[in-house]
Amino acid sequence: MENGYVILGIVALLFLSMYGYSYLSVAMEKIKFNKEKKREARKEELRRQEKIKNQEERDEKFRKYNKRSEEIKHELMLLEKMKEKQKVS
Repeated sequence: MENGYVILGIVALLFLSMYGYSYLSVAMEKIKFNKEKKREARKEELRRQEKIKNQEERDEKFRKYNKRSEEIKHELMLLEKMKEKQKVS
């Protein structure tokens, strides 16, 4: 009878180890999936921040361009006025 308990314990240990092995592979796959998901989220966040930075740079260049354009228009207007004054004089 004592050998029966040993055999029963070995069989139970065998089934437990098979269950643990199969669950381990599922758990490892789940961990890999979560790591990949976090890595993709980080990449996406970096891309989003890069887009925002690039947009701010484009906006700044556009503001500078518009400011310079207005300065040129103003200078041209002053030149036109000076030209008209010279014609009148």
